[in-house]
Amino acid sequence: SDWSSDVCSSDLGLGDIGEHFSDTDPALRGIDSRVMLQHALSLLGDAGWQVLNVDVTVVAETPRLAPFRAALVQSLTSAVGAPVSVKATTMEGLGSLGNREGIASLAVCLLEEEV
Repeated sequence: SDWSSDVCSSDLGLGDIGEHFSDTDPALRGIDSRVMLQHALSLLGDAGWQVLNVDVTVVAETPRLAPFRAALVQSLTSAVGAPVSVKATTMEGLGSLGNREGIASLAVCLLEEEV
């Protein structure tokens, strides 16, 4: 859910994830990403915005997402308080992701200003 924290807060100029959770702070090593997500959601709420939905794409050769997809959708939807869709794709063996050197995720967050 690091992607959600970044996409939802940086869209509104509320800072990216590194501004709120420095990767050089040893106290944050291994922090649960749900803590970061809840922080981003609080920032949004305080600024007068709400999440309408989130669309996530995971880019990975392995592991296959299918066995985990339903649980991810349920967990993220519950954490965000709005519908979250999760899908996966591969790089078909191209580049570092295709060579299984990492996993990437992309997210789009639809926000609505509360009136």
